[in-house]
Amino acid sequence: MESRHPALSRLDVLVGRWTVHVPGVGSAWAEFAWQDEGAYLRQVSDIDAMPDTAPQAWRENAPFPTTALIGLDDATEQFTMLYADARGVHRVYQMTFAGGEWRIWRDTPGFNQRFIGTLSPDGDTIEARWEQSKDGMTWDLDFELTYSRIAPARS
Repeated sequence: MESRHPALSRLDVLVGRWTVHVPGVGSAWAEFAWQDEGAYLRQVSDIDAMPDTAPQAWRENAPFPTTALIGLDDATEQFTMLYADARGVHRVYQMTFAGGEWRIWRDTPGFNQRFIGTLSPDGDTIEARWEQSKDGMTWDLDFELTYSRIAPARS
């Protein structure tokens, strides 16, 4: 790649390995790494073992492992995320990351989703939540999660 679009640098703060804690469920991990010379950001998430204390619905229908590939539309400086998981789910999300706020969403009739995350000032924690809506107007909390940095990007 000749030169990297400056908007992609906003995602540099995500690069590295994170613990992802979901209250009442347990912890998983996520790793973000650049691929194709920085053209795309790849996110892989998994869980080492689902805790016995996790709700039955999570134990029976956990999405792990998951993979997401994030790319940029250079005309709008908006990101698109392609997502797939172990359940056979494949989704396309829109995404922004600016000013310490990370937003991901999809508007799909009957099952709208959105993610809102806030990056801590030191860049090592992201407090977030996933919400869902059947009508695109009334939103319900799906689950909260916290990303905590384990390790920075590998050199």
